[in-house]
Amino acid sequence: MKRLVVLVSGQGSNLQAILDACQQGRINGSVAAVFSNKSEAFGLERAREAGVPAHALTASQFADREAFDRQLMLEMDAYAPDLVVLAGYMRILSPAFVQHYAGRMLNIHPSLLPKYPGLHTHRQAIENGDEEHGTSVHFVTEQLDGGPVILQAKVPVFADDTVDDVTARVQNQEHAIYPLVVSWFVEGRLAMKDEAAWLDGGKLPPEGHAYD
Repeated sequence: MKRLVVLVSGQGSNLQAILDACQQGRINGSVAAVFSNKSEAFGLERAREAGVPAHALTASQFADREAFDRQLMLEMDAYAPDLVVLAGYMRILSPAFVQHYAGRMLNIHPSLLPKYPGLHTHRQAIENGDEEHGTSVHFVTEQLDGGPVILQAKVPVFADDTVDDVTARVQNQEHAIYPLVVSWFVEGRLAMKDEAAWLDGGKLPPEGHAYD
């Protein structure tokens, strides 16, 4: 059974979706540990409630980003993760960290990448009058939100939508697709090679596999 380490910074709703999928057998793996850069992150409480070791590292304890990431890697590697899952982890990763877990680290981003990397994606979609928005699961590379896309899910944006409306719609899709992509990885169906995502031996297009 594959071992997952999940990184969170906030509520951890995607962590909960993954914990539930492991418990229900939809992911043939288990969450070995959860780490956060915020000691008050509710995601850590979700981990504790599931009986999963929960750890917090605070940036102020370290001289710089590289020192923080070195300690984080050291503590994560004690759990021998097969896959690292970023679930709302809001900290820029150092190149050494990304390279250490290359090909076995996933992230979920609340936009249809490459559109709207970075923050405030829902607000941008509304302000730009987009009729369609969504979420993307991708492999993590040194380019922020720029790794190969694996799977995207689209949602409509309506004229009177608020950011909260769009957030709820997107999160509903996130909770469906992130456990699915994790399951593909642990089953050996998904890999990153030649700077692209490959599923079942086939190279995925730049927008990834469509989710219906």
